[in-house]
Amino acid sequence: MGCPGPTDHSFAETPPTAEEGVRPRGAPPSTDPRAVDADVAGAFLRTAQAVLAERLAEAAESDASFSAELARRVADFTLDGGGRMRPRLLWWGMRACGAAETAAALRLGVALELIQTCALIHDDVMDRSRLRRGKPAVHIGLAERAGLSPDTERGSAFGTSAAVLAGDLALAWADDTVAETELCAVRRRRIGALWRAMRTEMVAGQYLELHGQVSGGDSVAQALRTACLKSGSYSVERPLAIGAALADADERTTGALRSAGRCAGIAFQLRDDLLGVFGDPGTTGKPSGDDIREGKPTYLLAVARTRAEAAGDRGALAVLRRAVGNAGLTERDLADVRGVFEAVGARAHVEGKAERLREQAEHRLARAVDVDAPGGGRLLEMLRTVSGDRAAGFPAAEEPHGHHTGRVPPRPLTGAEGGSTR
Repeated sequence: MGCPGPTDHSFAETPPTAEEGVRPRGAPPSTDPRAVDADVAGAFLRTAQAVLAERLAEAAESDASFSAELARRVADFTLDGGGRMRPRLLWWGMRACGAAETAAALRLGVALELIQTCALIHDDVMDRSRLRRGKPAVHIGLAERAGLSPDTERGSAFGTSAAVLAGDLALAWADDTVAETELCAVRRRRIGALWRAMRTEMVAGQYLELHGQVSGGDSVAQALRTACLKSGSYSVERPLAIGAALADADERTTGALRSAGRCAGIAFQLRDDLLGVFGDPGTTGKPSGDDIREGKPTYLLAVARTRAEAAGDRGALAVLRRAVGNAGLTERDLADVRGVFEAVGARAHVEGKAERLREQAEHRLARAVDVDAPGGGRLLEMLRTVSGDRAAGFPAAEEPHGHHTGRVPPRPLTGAEGGSTR
């Protein structure tokens, strides 16, 4: 369906001018789709710099300290980390469908980055994680900036509360960015529905994971459902669907793209579960075994429990009972858990499941778009990387794992594939 109606947008004709110190860095983003094709992540970064400069200027009008201490941290977090996976999926989804709505795609990609910022900040608060991307997590940094120790009751309470507000601000900025993107009425309705569903699914996935930690839920089916909502949908499926909507793709094409994205996204989360246990902290930027310490109901853990119970392996079950949810888990304890995952075949099963999902993603993508065309080929490479294709750089089981914390592809893409040149 095309866009016969007038452009529908709600932003002011003259956007606020960024103050000195918050001006976007570098050249403005190009509106030439071929230039974006050559460096997708770079184009999104330049667009994000421009969008966030406006947001920071608005925040400064509200209060200088709020802007400097909280809003600036949200902007820096969004600009300074991550692999721009979701914006790249949106872009190549659109390009694979034969369209080039450059300005809208770049802005919607920024909105995806902002909702990811919200998710990561809140995720670290819920998980009480101290590190993110090798640096202090936002709640830790906010406490320290206020001159408080995050290890004291007062410092922890302040950092946690301020980080919740930071995540809320990122979500508000994401919604504002979508609302202010120039779209015709038809696309606005279609993308608006996708955006609302994506936000709800993201929260649902986080809630199911949180609930599983306290309920001790170990259902394999429920763990897979959580993985689908937490990562499969908002990380891959919905960005692809938004790209398809920008291209006015028909229902068959959109459905096949969404199905491919869902498979790749679940594989992405399953690989992440493996990396969370077997990953090298020097590469991941986060301590290994945090999922076990926090008692997260991952698919890997659910499979291990189910297999141990079926085999009557009391020793393996005892190891899991002692370790899961144990905040004081030692490296020796973690080594025992890894041994159980290996011995009962859970690791091999999850790797096999992820590989089958990757193959399904490729097959379904080929039904949606021409994977021999430039756009379709780039999207195929993206899905292979997201889903952890070893031929695309994902390490084998016996090799060190580079944990991407569920947010960055296992290997960087080239500039032509949409990788960052930063």
